[in-house]
Amino acid sequence: MSAGTSGSELKAGDLVTIFGGSGFVGRYLVRVLAEQGYRVRVAVRRPNQALFLKPMGDVGQVQPVQANIRDRASCATAMEGAAAVVNLVGVLYESGAQKFDAVHAAGSKQLAELAADAGISNFCQISAIGADAGSTSAYAQSKAAGEAAVRDAIPTATIIRPSIIFGAEDQFFNRFAAMARLAPALPLIGGGETKYQPVYVKDVAAAIMIALREPEWNGKVLELGGPDVATFAELMDITLKEIERVRPLVKLPYFAAKAMASVLQILPAPLLTVDQVELLKHDNVVSEGAMGLSDLGIEPSAMSAILPSYLYRFRRTGQFAGSATNGA
Repeated sequence: MSAGTSGSELKAGDLVTIFGGSGFVGRYLVRVLAEQGYRVRVAVRRPNQALFLKPMGDVGQVQPVQANIRDRASCATAMEGAAAVVNLVGVLYESGAQKFDAVHAAGSKQLAELAADAGISNFCQISAIGADAGSTSAYAQSKAAGEAAVRDAIPTATIIRPSIIFGAEDQFFNRFAAMARLAPALPLIGGGETKYQPVYVKDVAAAIMIALREPEWNGKVLELGGPDVATFAELMDITLKEIERVRPLVKLPYFAAKAMASVLQILPAPLLTVDQVELLKHDNVVSEGAMGLSDLGIEPSAMSAILPSYLYRFRRTGQFAGSATNGA
């Protein structure tokens, strides 16, 4: 066991290894941890693509290193001397070797076992609301399998399940805003009645940091959602309002959506997959009685306060758009 790796409470100067730290949530987590005085090792497949993270800390405070969660040796090396480990690695669709089971289940299992072998009990697994071994979605099944494997290896691990995460680099509002700029209409899969509770990426990063820093959250499951619950149709309305465009919302039955997805999912970066259609059949909101942002002392950020700061670029004239452009 490496010195300094067995404790649960982080101290200033401790090292935190973040797997998948160059992604959407990772870049915000790296910044907040560096601001709090922790050293951060960012374990990614391509370290050269994570160099933009280094200026977020003092010289040498943020260190990108090469690691692949399917490669045991590189992962073990990335954890050397760490006081805590965060697993942010995830995929939204399968491609090549990046299969749900390989990444979310087997990959998480390997990271947790390696951390346990190194004496690291402070482990944070980022999962998702809807993770369920009995789900009809392979994505949700694999997320549940990852949670179970992590808890088996490290009972003190904290599981964090966010709803849809929004922010400047998100894959939800940006995607549909871009689609609305070009498409004559937006689809409402299953009628658009599925409910979501979008949570701001900075709130998610702050929650992870608190869970790592305060031992009382060891072994807990936290579900993260914002202050607003909205249906998919309502989220499309919000998006259109923010980008000042008018587009009809067309209801698309699940069977039709699956047929369309079966074609789209063969693309290199599919807009929709059959498995995502399965996910859309289930609400994605914080469970009744679940611990979340308020328990961590975080006041969740509203969509109305954040979305205008980045969706303006999808208006006809960007930040200069006014009411005269409505209907474009």
